[in-house]
Amino acid sequence: MIKKRIIIICALCTGFYLNLQAQTTTIQSRPYPQNYFRYPLDLKPPTTAGSFGELRPAHFHSGLDFKTNQRTGYPVYAVNDGYISRVRVQFGGFGRAIYITHPNGYTTVYGHLQSFTPAVAALVKAYQYEHQTFEADFKLLPTQVPVCKDEVVAISGNAGASAGPHVHFEIRDTQTEETINPQLFGLTIPDKIPPSISSIGIYHLNGNPFSEKTQHEFMAVGGAAGNYHLVKPQVLHLSGNIGFGINATDMNSTSVNHNGIYSVELKLDGQTVYTFAVERFAFDQTHAINAYIDYPAFTSSRRWMQKCFIMPGSHISLYPQSINRGIITFNDNAIHDVEYVVKDVAGNTSSLKLKVQASPFTATASKIEGTLFHYDKKSEFSTDKVKVTVMPGNLYDDLDFIYSNSAKPVGAYSSVHHIHNHLTPVHDNYELWIKPEVDLGKYADKAVIVSTAGFCQGGYYQDGWVKSQLSTFGDFYIKVDTIPPVIHPLNIKNGSNMKMARSINFRMSDNLSGIKSYIGTIDNKWVLMELDYKTKILSYTFNGDITPGKHTFKLTLADNKNNFADFTADFYR
Repeated sequence: MIKKRIIIICALCTGFYLNLQAQTTTIQSRPYPQNYFRYPLDLKPPTTAGSFGELRPAHFHSGLDFKTNQRTGYPVYAVNDGYISRVRVQFGGFGRAIYITHPNGYTTVYGHLQSFTPAVAALVKAYQYEHQTFEADFKLLPTQVPVCKDEVVAISGNAGASAGPHVHFEIRDTQTEETINPQLFGLTIPDKIPPSISSIGIYHLNGNPFSEKTQHEFMAVGGAAGNYHLVKPQVLHLSGNIGFGINATDMNSTSVNHNGIYSVELKLDGQTVYTFAVERFAFDQTHAINAYIDYPAFTSSRRWMQKCFIMPGSHISLYPQSINRGIITFNDNAIHDVEYVVKDVAGNTSSLKLKVQASPFTATASKIEGTLFHYDKKSEFSTDKVKVTVMPGNLYDDLDFIYSNSAKPVGAYSSVHHIHNHLTPVHDNYELWIKPEVDLGKYADKAVIVSTAGFCQGGYYQDGWVKSQLSTFGDFYIKVDTIPPVIHPLNIKNGSNMKMARSINFRMSDNLSGIKSYIGTIDNKWVLMELDYKTKILSYTFNGDITPGKHTFKLTLADNKNNFADFTADFYR
């Protein structure tokens, strides 16, 4: 007992809390209430398809994905007393979601729902018709929809951007809105399987910013049951400032899914020099996954290499501890022990040990070929044809910014401007101005910036420039969008008998700037049109409000450059 207390005190002194579980420890910044929340489903045993903090393109996964036997229709329960504080309906994302605020300072979130309770559904419908919108996001007062623990609050589904039926579940700090690993509250998943390590990365940084030009090598790893080693055992001869990386995944005992790990520690001669742990994070930090992974490797080959060193411009709470940002300097001729310690949230542990032979080394700074952008300062580049502005906080490291241009494509209104390259991540966005090289004339309000891959980047014309905010570097030029969207009716035409139909269905498409809005009316009265994320079908569902006889349906689409398309048909009910 005395020894255990000493461990806890030492952990608190170093800035994080060690949750003692069985024979191992879970890295946490603070304790969380246990045995307070129940599981949101009654399916036994609880099993998940996705873990908290799991690596996803452009974000860390923000909750647990509870499986529902590959079907919809299960009751979803309030995990404790509280009130429904927010309701959301999206085209993508969670699809349908509710938020329950609890008196203990936490809010739980339930996503991809098939349906709400009648009381909540009535509130949603009232909001949609009042604001004449399918998408809805509104807050409720504590007295409007109180709920009790074990009360059914929704039905499980597959709505929104889900890959299959499940319930996405989160626990958030009500004050900060940070999302927290639900398993730290005792909502555990049976798990006796340690993480799996497939490869490691070694990066020769030597005082230079990390980029796709950083010299590196990836090495295959073998082993099982928590004990891993290089496929080709060897003493690694490394010199100078070195960053390490790891490719690791995890499984639990109830699922075949490969999920994310909970924590990684990197040790040098027994001392921890770097720690990563998926305890909690804020949503404005989640794009910093692109600083955590080797972004050039992921972008070019879909390799999920997790860097065990911290980019100087990455501000996310998943790094509870580091020495020199995890970068290790080897220059003393000695043989050193380097160890990776990888854990899941249940405490199952895997390790990989390396021998590193160091030798004297003098680092030399790389030569700047373009314009030096600082991650912590406003950075600008301009010519008479292009302007680039990156505000502080949008780069993860200093950048040797490279610019060039090439010939104007057919139908374009400018040259192609090569804005650095697509292998460098941008945390949020940067501002790009391109000057037209052909008179836009009457098409000025139709101008957009597009990538050479054909994706519209938005934009507007002002003061002789087409301006936009972009989230990636790449190759861009100006086009104009004068073509209206296209409406594809699926089950209605003029004179259709819709007496037996449950809905009126359409597909819609746009050639460039994308569809901004859709409005459906019957007999000149607005009706609710729902857009399904997976099928991309836009539907009006008959709900008993349409009387027998002849009616007129009208659908109007607008794209983001205010090009309009209409469809009108009389039908009989």
